[in-house]
Amino acid sequence: MKKITILLLLIISFSGNAQTVTEPKNNPEKWSQPYEPFRIVGNLYYVGTYDLASYLIVTNKGNILINTGLADSYPQIKTNIEKLGFKYKDIKILTLTQAHFDHMGAMADIKKETGAKLYVDKAELAELKSGGKSDYELGKYGVTFKPLTPDFLLKNNDKITLGSTTLTLLHHPGHTKGSCSFIFETKDKDRTYKVLIANMPSIIIDHKFSDVHAYPDMQKDYAYTLEAMKNLDFDIWVASHASQFDLHEKRKPGDAYNPKLFMDKENYFKYLKELEDDYLEKLKEESK
Repeated sequence: MKKITILLLLIISFSGNAQTVTEPKNNPEKWSQPYEPFRIVGNLYYVGTYDLASYLIVTNKGNILINTGLADSYPQIKTNIEKLGFKYKDIKILTLTQAHFDHMGAMADIKKETGAKLYVDKAELAELKSGGKSDYELGKYGVTFKPLTPDFLLKNNDKITLGSTTLTLLHHPGHTKGSCSFIFETKDKDRTYKVLIANMPSIIIDHKFSDVHAYPDMQKDYAYTLEAMKNLDFDIWVASHASQFDLHEKRKPGDAYNPKLFMDKENYFKYLKELEDDYLEKLKEESK
């Protein structure tokens, strides 16, 4: 199993926190680095930083923003949206793949400024309302974000609809209690693509599952999520971190629009197998 460690890494953010967690394929030093926004496929666009993925889904009734990076990602996301020719204030719906500070650090500010409604997996409610203080792992280190109250609480397979686009929320707990992925269809010319925005179930503790009393169902949740994610059907996939779906190996700034770059299901299942191996290795610790 890859060694997952807690690293005291200084990150300048509006919340003033100075700690985060490293995990396979993630690049914390790249989290605040600007990155060129681009069209992924159909009405789906990448508007995040170099490694913290934020996604804009454009509809005829306004736009959906998934994930907001660190607190200091706010100006970059706004600039990226406007670079693509869209209006920042056209964001009508906000949602997230996990309630960690590196994916929703700017959520409260963007919600306040745009007036967008926030939809979340209901299992993340406590973490959102506490600003992350109640998180089973990061809460111990004071890694927080601005608290906020969601407008809508969702469960597995619930829908988020705006205009002609409908997202299906997939409850994929483990990494956080309410981690989730989204799946939806988008059209491009004569083809319809099924798109998966995946929250990959990486393990961020370096102690036993049974030691995490604040999350007693963690082991069971990881087992459920790994099995559920192995059975997904999709054409294109992306993830919560650019590094998780090898964005920078697939695409360079300035490259032409090419949805085929993200049709590598083989790499999705390969990475998921690596995470399952990590999980099975972690299970061995329970008997020691």
